[in-house]
Amino acid sequence: MSSEFRSPPQTEASAPRYRQVSIGHPAVEVSEEQGILHMRSLEPLAKLPVRLLDRLVHWAHVRPQQTFIAARQNGGDWRRVSYAEMLTSVRAIAQGLLSYGLSAERPLAILSGNDIEHLQIALGAMYAGIPYCPVSPAYSLLSQDFAKLRHVCNLLQPGLVFVSDAAAYQRAIDAVLPAETPLITVRGQIPGRHQVSFASLLEQPGSAEADCAFTATGPDSIAKFLFTSGSTKLPKAVITTQRMLCANQQMLLQTFPVFGEEPPVLVDWLPWNHTFGGSHNVGIVLYNG
Repeated sequence: MSSEFRSPPQTEASAPRYRQVSIGHPAVEVSEEQGILHMRSLEPLAKLPVRLLDRLVHWAHVRPQQTFIAARQNGGDWRRVSYAEMLTSVRAIAQGLLSYGLSAERPLAILSGNDIEHLQIALGAMYAGIPYCPVSPAYSLLSQDFAKLRHVCNLLQPGLVFVSDAAAYQRAIDAVLPAETPLITVRGQIPGRHQVSFASLLEQPGSAEADCAFTATGPDSIAKFLFTSGSTKLPKAVITTQRMLCANQQMLLQTFPVFGEEPPVLVDWLPWNHTFGGSHNVGIVLYNG
């Protein structure tokens, strides 16, 4: 006995409608060595920008009013930040961060979930050539002994810590961070700590000093440190350079040319302390306008 699957007849109203999209040309070389298959793309990677935020500068001029990031406020209304507004805030934040003397040996640590201020200060650090590290919020908000947060801070030795919500993170900060470590807080304050408000970083515009710091960065500059999940032993810090971010985004654009034809809109719930959310998804939006 045999059977044959037949799809139900479709009317014009119910027929699926598809939009034509272009895809990259399959061009892969496959070789075998000692029973192992090796695959290599034959399509060369196109020219890369020197640094990822070259794309922010580009879109701020080409599509200044285009929404870069939007988030729901408590009242349900959208708060939107355009590319031009993001560049303005990023330059101002970079200017303020330069006074802290931060470096790869004393990076910026970010204690926050995904939100607009998180992205602003992360890009501000990148503009200033300061490596930053988005730390998993679970290490501060869910952990009871703060072992992984302590490990991360001992390894990074952060010279500055950004905190989205002082009340939520206070217990972790008091348990792990030295009293002399300065803080930048979006909401609230932690008693006995040297801290400034995030809003104060936006009060003075960026100047030539911030722009010089930006142009001094290049493909080998460290953009950020991303920690592995820690599922096997303690989390490990992974260095992420400007070249790595740019090459990844250019590869994605050549694989999915539609990104350049119709800029994507992403709902990004993936945590920015991991590669897929913080580098892959945010990068797609930034790179493609």
